[in-house]
Amino acid sequence: MNAAPAAEPTADQIAALAAYDTPTICNALEITSPERRATGFTVAPFAVADPSLGPIVGHVRTARIRAMAPSGATPEATRALRDRHYAHVAETPGPTVVVIEDMDPVPGFGAFWGEVNSAIHKGLGCLGCITNGSFRDLAELAPGFQILGGMVGPSHAHVHLVDVGVDVTVHGMAASDGDIVHADRHGAVVVPKDAVARLPAAVELCMRREAPILAAARGEGFDIAALRRSMADAAEIH
Repeated sequence: MNAAPAAEPTADQIAALAAYDTPTICNALEITSPERRATGFTVAPFAVADPSLGPIVGHVRTARIRAMAPSGATPEATRALRDRHYAHVAETPGPTVVVIEDMDPVPGFGAFWGEVNSAIHKGLGCLGCITNGSFRDLAELAPGFQILGGMVGPSHAHVHLVDVGVDVTVHGMAASDGDIVHADRHGAVVVPKDAVARLPAAVELCMRREAPILAAARGEGFDIAALRRSMADAAEIH
């Protein structure tokens, strides 16, 4: 018998995860979803549009792009695909985070993201983007709109959408349309929907387990014996 699909997390449950950075979410997922300990997160560095911004967490909207050569599509087909992407970003539930896979042999050859697209996506309720492609217009990006990109580049070249709403992989993170993703300056992780409501309690447990070790390490007279005692104390916290 097939397992029942995971219940959709509420908007408040999703928003609550923005209180934690992405490494903390990854730690907590080791408790709620141990089978995902070595999967579901990005494994290559990003250029980050604004490292001072806090975490973003939302519903994934996916797309794929190319930029090294013209699409070959008619102007009408190009506009229709672009419109479908924007309409999809604007669909409920929100907020959204766009995950775009650049399919070129040299990802980032042309930038999809810049002043215009950051403003459009922010206006449609999108919090940011995760891509292996490039972005530009650093001083003109929409305020508060976060971009984790493969690189910064000057040109959009022949950038065009290939398709929308498909499975993508960005820097080792596989994502499907409708997933929940958490991202900050460290990278990104897909959060299983059945774990969203349980993560705050798992975060609290992680912090309680770390507390005796950190207190010992930061205190006076710390030595190997104190480390061993603190690690033993941490192991007893459940």
